[in-house]
Amino acid sequence: MKIIDTDHPFYRPLWRRLLLVAVCAAWTAVEFYNNEQTWGTIFLVVTAYVFANLILFFKPSAAAEKSAEETGETKG
Repeated sequence: MKIIDTDHPFYRPLWRRLLLVAVCAAWTAVEFYNNEQTWGTIFLVVTAYVFANLILFFKPSAAAEKSAEETGETKG
């Protein structure tokens, strides 16, 4: 099951992917700071999932890279 469609052009820039991971991690910290262990754990799992899909295992599709080359966008 694919929850995050990594082939979508929105996820192509590195800064957007890093920002999404940072927002999830920040929300995890907020939950743990407020002594909400259950929600903190849930968002910790969400953060790990987002990090794994958008940073560790992210591979842009060939079609996405081809369209990026045609429009003159840089990799990142």
